[in-house]
Amino acid sequence: MKVGRKAPAFRLQDETGAWVTLESLKGQRVVLFFYPKAGTTGCTQEACEFRDALPRFRKAGVAVFGISPDGHRKLAKFKAAQGLTYPLLSDPDAATCQAYGVWHPKLFWGRYYMGVIRSTFVVGADGKVEAAWVDVPHEGHAEAVAAWLRGGPAPPIAAKSTIARPPAGWSPAQ
Repeated sequence: MKVGRKAPAFRLQDETGAWVTLESLKGQRVVLFFYPKAGTTGCTQEACEFRDALPRFRKAGVAVFGISPDGHRKLAKFKAAQGLTYPLLSDPDAATCQAYGVWHPKLFWGRYYMGVIRSTFVVGADGKVEAAWVDVPHEGHAEAVAAWLRGGPAPPIAAKSTIARPPAGWSPAQ
């Protein structure tokens, strides 16, 4: 997803089961952070850091939404357990993850699988991508986004990629 391009439309359920669309957010700036799996150590730390930084996002007039492939019921439990104060959106078929370019092969314990590459996008009130951080660490990332919104440095490029290079002939169905 390139900065300056129109952000891909989506229609996703939040943790309550209510539908949220990018169109319904038009006219306001939003942060969309994509994370692999609710309840895991890294994702919990990242989600809590966004929660803790939320006053800085609100001061900048920016709404925050977390997006993962988890179902909305799992997201409701995660939100309650962590005291998260922003909406979590469910992308169970990973269509939105694919549209934003964050659905890639990953490698865990010698096995390849398709998963979310931790990434964040700032979408402007006009619906265009203002900033993109792709393949970021979970720790400290929320503060980096908040700093950028306050006029800090441009988004950095990931130093170490988590995108796996599967062997020739591998397919996600394996």
